Amino acid sequence: MDKKTIFSGAQPTGYPHLGNYLGAFKNWSSLQDEYNCLYCVVDLHAITVRQVPAELRKASRNLLALYIACGLNPEKNIVYIQSHYTGHAELAWILNCFTYMGELGRMTQFKDKSSKGDTNINAGLFNYPVLQAADILLFGTHLVPVGEDQRQHLELARDVAIRFNNIYGDVFTVPEPYIAKSGAKIKSVTHPERKMSKSDEESSQIILLDAPDVVMRKFKRAVTDSETEIRYDVENKPGVSSLLEIYANTRGISMDDTLVEFDGKNYGYLKTAVGEAVVDIIINPIQARFNELSANPDYLDKVLKENAEKAAYIGNKILRKVKKKVGFIV
Repeated sequence: MDKKTIFSGAQPTGYPHLGNYLGAFKNWSSLQDEYNCLYCVVDLHAITVRQVPAELRKASRNLLALYIACGLNPEKNIVYIQSHYTGHAELAWILNCFTYMGELGRMTQFKDKSSKGDTNINAGLFNYPVLQAADILLFGTHLVPVGEDQRQHLELARDVAIRFNNIYGDVFTVPEPYIAKSGAKIKSVTHPERKMSKSDEESSQIILLDAPDVVMRKFKRAVTDSETEIRYDVENKPGVSSLLEIYANTRGISMDDTLVEFDGKNYGYLKTAVGEAVVDIIINPIQARFNELSANPDYLDKVLKENAEKAAYIGNKILRKVKKKVGFIV
């Protein structure tokens, strides 16, 4: 417990893509020796949007299996499903009573979703950042990997932790954003001016569970430009530059070496070479491990049970302290 703690959660809605892998997952194995790491499948967050129950259950198990297939060792990391530990919901209720309506109303994600005219603008969607704060604060988390779209939610978690500590003493660790030492920012294959995202259409993402022929087809349709020269120029050639970055990061080579490989080649050659590298080095090994795990439900059940117990063991220490501070009999 002398190590710092990292917490990260992902919804089981839409599957991780190449950007997630090269930007984060690929480096996870190096974190497990330096930090105490918790990776949570946040199914409680997922139901702010109506889900088909059977599909949610399947997606939650699949995401957990995919985490392991991407290199997360469940013996060294706590990989679990959020709803399997009730401490998340318990702490979220308590923190609701220390979070102001105005703070939640200013959350940009809530404002964006509620402005689209959806009829299911529920209280869970409004309170989503409080549950997210509970996820983080429950484990004495020091560091949280966040993208720009989640930075506001982390700031709220910090504000709530400081507010609670000012009233009751040193209870919560105030978390900081985790900035990876390395990690590629992979762009959409159809809109190379923006990053690859689970919320975009599937044709713009290289999903880790895409069949190899689908991956190749997506790369062959990748947007480039009207020129013919292969060079790294993010501002003027974002599509070509993105393909070069994917190739370099997939193969673990420098951009200079990558450019040497493609000197004098055409865009068709580039797209095929990038697709083949991604399929051979990333997609095939991950899917082979994923299929092996999926064929062994007893093992996954064991991981789910044991890791939920590990999460509860850590979280209950802080949750018990919080309950005592607010006046509950524990």
